[in-house]
Amino acid sequence: MPIISFANAKGGAGKTTAALLLATEIASLGKTVTIFDADPQKWISKWSELTGKPDNITVVSSVFPATISGQIHDAEATSDYIIVDLEGKENLMVANAISVSDLVVIPIQGSSMDARGGAKILRLISKLETIVRKDIPHCVVLTRTNAAVTTRAMKAVQDSLKTNGVDVLFTPIVERAAYRDLFEFGGGLADQDPALVSNIEKARENALRYTAEILERTVDLPKKHSWFQTFRKAS
Repeated sequence: MPIISFANAKGGAGKTTAALLLATEIASLGKTVTIFDADPQKWISKWSELTGKPDNITVVSSVFPATISGQIHDAEATSDYIIVDLEGKENLMVANAISVSDLVVIPIQGSSMDARGGAKILRLISKLETIVRKDIPHCVVLTRTNAAVTTRAMKAVQDSLKTNGVDVLFTPIVERAAYRDLFEFGGGLADQDPALVSNIEKARENALRYTAEILERTVDLPKKHSWFQTFRKAS
């Protein structure tokens, strides 16, 4: 039951879109998914109220810093995958969720502001690894990219990440109308009408490649250690 959290200390980095794409694509494979909507904007909770939410996706909207680790632990009994969409800040909720995560995904757009927000999360992960005495696997996914052109700002972000040895997904999340439509009309990409949504095939291909890369990083996750239970009691 991999726990995958999405975090960036700056809002608007494409975090919620990345989380929802992963959840719906995993659900399309027949797996059960629980999403913890810890973002105050509650976009995934609003999405869940629209028609077309897969029955094998559960969305938990009531999430609190003091209880999130326990809530995640309880969800492991009924879910194949747990996905946590965190607030665009660096706070106790974010720290608690990251501490019990098997993988942290840091979405970054091609801007220095997003890069700085991502860097804060990377530093937080480093601190938490010392506290829990365990590596916390993490990676960056580039978001809202242009399929045809790599901007100067995006190139600068890519170069900076490479220089600092940060694990970056090979597949970026391309800016697609189909991704925005999920939050307007509900469901997953497989439910979208090709006659009404432009380039739905390319959007689905991009989402599948992105999902495959994330799942590859969860195949050989280590078993839970005693630190999880210790942290749960402390929080």
